Amino acid sequence: MITLRKSCDRGYADHGWLKSFHSFSFADYFDPKHMGWGNLRVINEDRIAPGTGFGTHGHRDMEIISYVLSGELAHQDSMGNGTAGGANSGVVRPGDVQRMSAGRGVRHSEYNHAKDATTHFLQIWIEPDETGVEPSYEQKRFEAADKRGTLRPVASRDGREGSVRIHADAALYAGLFDGAESAELPLDPERRGYVHVVRGELSVNGQPLRGGDAALLAGESRVTLAGGRDAEVLVFDLAA
Repeated sequence: MITLRKSCDRGYADHGWLKSFHSFSFADYFDPKHMGWGNLRVINEDRIAPGTGFGTHGHRDMEIISYVLSGELAHQDSMGNGTAGGANSGVVRPGDVQRMSAGRGVRHSEYNHAKDATTHFLQIWIEPDETGVEPSYEQKRFEAADKRGTLRPVASRDGREGSVRIHADAALYAGLFDGAESAELPLDPERRGYVHVVRGELSVNGQPLRGGDAALLAGESRVTLAGGRDAEVLVFDLAA
């Protein structure tokens, strides 16, 4: 079964400094029909105005992935990332995938320090399969050439093919498709799949989608992507 969720049907919040589309219930947006999909809990498409951002706040027991589309996202946290002498600079740019395992508790901030550019990114939360773990951070870059016409693993429980490692029974793939480029990803019908078209146009299992649209898959044995027009896409393989 494939269920389509159009971009215009998402929740939306305009806070002035932040404009955000919510694929699932989040903050003041509540829809009992859209509380998550499998262990995928949040996909927020955020645009942060220049010189603003999320002040220091806390998380726990959640796998949090940031996927920047344009601009830069400056991250600082209680583990020392993003601070002088820290292990990681904490600056996330297009092509980077950032993973923060909140575990037993972490505090962080996210800012757009640019004076004249909006930061556009996806904030993704996946429920962990183990709670109370040591908080941790990982950031890796995936070049466009490695995602062209294929589905490149960028996050997984086992860190396959150099993807960032998450404490969750899930895998996240990213791809770029245009013209005759196509790809297929096998799925266990007992699990769930979720396809989020980041931008452009793409056919998902024969269904046409545009930027911001999503396809929710249950009982399907594969995801087939074709007919791309300058498309960028994220595909999730999720626990049911």
